[in-house]
Amino acid sequence: MSRGRGGYGGFGMGGGMGNMQQLMKQAQKMQKQMEEAQANLAEQEFTVTSGGGAVTVTITGAKEIKSIKLTEEVVDPEDIEMLQDLIVAGVNEALKKVDEEQKKVMPNIPGM
Repeated sequence: MSRGRGGYGGFGMGGGMGNMQQLMKQAQKMQKQMEEAQANLAEQEFTVTSGGGAVTVTITGAKEIKSIKLTEEVVDPEDIEMLQDLIVAGVNEALKKVDEEQKKVMPNIPGM
């Protein structure tokens, strides 16, 4: 009779539970790291310009607009549409910058 086999086909009692606990610990560790990375990203600020510096947009990593600054030259009452387009371009560029940073910080997390 061989020792250590017991009646479980050589797998030993509790081997599966130990693996499950290890997987749960790894998942919890990964979740904590992801939360920390997201918190760090949310605290960062990203600033971009559009229109050759006429519009400056500052946004947080949480995608909240902190400020939009305009140069006097871009404020033309005769051409409000251009100003609107520059603001939209600046905000979109800032959002892209946050997304790019998020991919760098969390490259192995699905959906990021």
